[in-house]
Amino acid sequence: MTIRAQIEERERRVLSPLAALSAETRGRLVPEEECPLRTAFQRDRDRIIHSKAFRRLKHKTQVFLAPTGDHYRTRLTHTLEVSQIARTITRALGLNEDLTEAVALGHDLGHTPFGHAGEEVLDSIVPGGFAHNQQSLRVVDCLEKGGEGLNLTWEVRDGIVKHSKGKGEILPRDPAERADTWEGQVVRVADIIAYICHDLDDAIRAGVISQRDIPKDCIRILGNRNSQRIDTMVRNLVESTLKDPEKGLSMDEEVLQAMIRLREFLYERVYDLGRVHDDFVKARKVISELYEIFVSQPDLLDLYAGQSKGAASSPGQRAADFIAGMTDRYALNLYERLFLPKPWAVL
Repeated sequence: MTIRAQIEERERRVLSPLAALSAETRGRLVPEEECPLRTAFQRDRDRIIHSKAFRRLKHKTQVFLAPTGDHYRTRLTHTLEVSQIARTITRALGLNEDLTEAVALGHDLGHTPFGHAGEEVLDSIVPGGFAHNQQSLRVVDCLEKGGEGLNLTWEVRDGIVKHSKGKGEILPRDPAERADTWEGQVVRVADIIAYICHDLDDAIRAGVISQRDIPKDCIRILGNRNSQRIDTMVRNLVESTLKDPEKGLSMDEEVLQAMIRLREFLYERVYDLGRVHDDFVKARKVISELYEIFVSQPDLLDLYAGQSKGAASSPGQRAADFIAGMTDRYALNLYERLFLPKPWAVL
């Protein structure tokens, strides 16, 4: 018996009946020979960690554009915090931690530079629209490995494309909005818990808000510190779900409403605040003009992005793929190179 088979057998014995088992995956887009050491979900996690798209997350905005402070979150640190929270929940519920980790690490691979402002402008100019969760799936299916994709399992791909929620329900009642696995559903909630808490922490660090501004009912219910709020939401989710698993993931209404109120507070006082928002208005100009020049000059796109290997069928899609993959600093540097004049030098 291979080591992989031993791990798969241990999953059958130990995990909850609600867990997705590695040995019972619905498979990959292209069938592959199994690894003797790692399960299918472990291989997916490793492929994501070693991808170029994952490494670029360290220079992509979470909330504050290109922060110079050492302790502000980036898209990469956000991803790691989501993974930690999701794994804690998954282990407590007896689910498949490898699947959860793979989904969590891959959920934002398609996110644009400049955070949600970048996503909004691409959505407004790309034919057919743009959404970062769908782009994350496109990254792992079509764009990574020089256009070959990572060939991930169906369960990981499903969790990635269904993680996004915007201002929608934290615990959606419509099955069409939920991942088909419990592990994918856990990542969705962990994503919200992570950004509610760390975006609030960063906003206080930036002086955008103060501790006194946080709604008093949210402090009373969730806690006065970042760690307390995470702990309250995670424990409540686990305890409420274990009481009645047939209902699916659940939370006490008081805690759920406090989460919703805190998210609303962040939109009102942080995300849409002039001091934060104004920089993103400028970022929209950068992205829209880069898109226009690449669509109108395909040869220029070939020069910077390389020749397409069939992952995109139109200049618009290729331009969107290239721009969405950029880090903040690469987009700014490329914009300066293409649009701003340089001092004339006589040598």
